[in-house]
Formats: sequence, C-alpha cells, structure tokens
Amino acid sequence: MWKNLSANNVINEWLLHNFERRYLLKHALLLYMKFNQNTLDQLESVLEESGYVVRYERGNFQSGYCVLEEKKVVVLNKFLSMEGRIQTALDLLPQVNIQIDLLTDHSQRLYAEVLALAAAKEATAKAA
Repeated sequence: MWKNLSANNVINEWLLHNFERRYLLKHALLLYMKFNQNTLDQLESVLEESGYVVRYERGNFQSGYCVLEEKKVVVLNKFLSMEGRIQTALDLLPQVNIQIDLLTDHSQRLYAEVLALAAAKEATAKAA
C-alpha cells in the first residue's frame, strides 16, 4: 500500500487511515443509522428544541431545504423521500445556529454525532 510514497505521504496516509478507523468505531451509530421516521423525528427535535420551526413545503430548493434565519424557520422539500429528508437534515444541522444548552441530553449526543460526521466528510473531501 505504501511502496511508492515519500515519508510525508506515508505519515499522511497512516494518519488518514487511523482517523477513518477511529471515526468508524466512534460514530458507528450514524454510519448504520436507520433511515426511518423515528430517525427523522430525532433530527427534527434537535432543530425544534433550539427554537426552529420545521416545515415541509413544495418549492424549487436546490439543496432540499431553505432556512429563514431571522424567523428560525427551516423549510424542507416535501417531495423528498425519507432517506432524502434525513440526508438533508444531516447536511443542514451543522449549518444552522443550534443552541446546545437548550437541547436534551439525547439531542446533544445526536447533534455531536452529526457535527462529527460533517467534520469527517469535510476532512475526507480535503484529503481526496
């Protein structure tokens, strides 16, 4: 695997490999998350506990959602499938202003997992 790499590249590959392994172990919950209504409800509750109103409307959303920050309203595309709604919520949560102190313990853990997933996706995209 590391035959034709310089010393710095070997170190970078090792770090990335170990990061991915730690990530997989620590965040197995999200990687094997069931895409069902209960999961969607849990993700929505993170938004709602932080004061956002979640609505499903039709519209021409390029990303599947629209955020009205001043009114704390999140509008999700109602034509998305269940998996699409969950993926959209996972993409959206790191971008909105969530007040962690207002969240329940369960929602805080879920929000931390979502943030870790977003950070890992970003790190993987930068490494590629």
